[in-house]
Amino acid sequence: MNCLLRFFFLICLVGISISARAEEFTGAVTRVADGDTVTVVVKNGDKIKIRLVGIDAPEKDQPHGLVSKNYLEEIVEGKQINARCEKKDRYRRWLCKIFLDGVDLNLRQLELGNAWWYRAYAKDQSIGDRAVYAKAESKARNDKLGLWAGASPVPPWDWRHQHKRK
Repeated sequence: MNCLLRFFFLICLVGISISARAEEFTGAVTRVADGDTVTVVVKNGDKIKIRLVGIDAPEKDQPHGLVSKNYLEEIVEGKQINARCEKKDRYRRWLCKIFLDGVDLNLRQLELGNAWWYRAYAKDQSIGDRAVYAKAESKARNDKLGLWAGASPVPPWDWRHQHKRK
């Protein structure tokens, strides 16, 4: 029994340390870099760069890139958003789901055809979000919304690879 209690205690500690990594921010969006990256100023004045987890929007110089950026900019710039973040990426940006008035804006970008579901990083999402995001992308694709209206849209990860600066 003593071993079982120690095991349970260890599992609880691991759970607490994992959840301690998560961060939540509320702040005003001061900049929209593109359709999946924003900068937020929080209460203490810190600027936090946020990468919208689970999606990859077209690059600005890519077809539909400016449309994706402009949509996000129109609805969030200067407004208070809530961000639920799990970790930082290799560029030190927080990976977050952002919400405006309770609406998941990462998902909204997918629903409008303004982004791809970023399958390569699905591990950074909950199982539930993976399913919802995959379905939203599929529906936008089938309905030919946004970037899916183009003849053969190129995913941003391929676009970046093809257009690397030499």
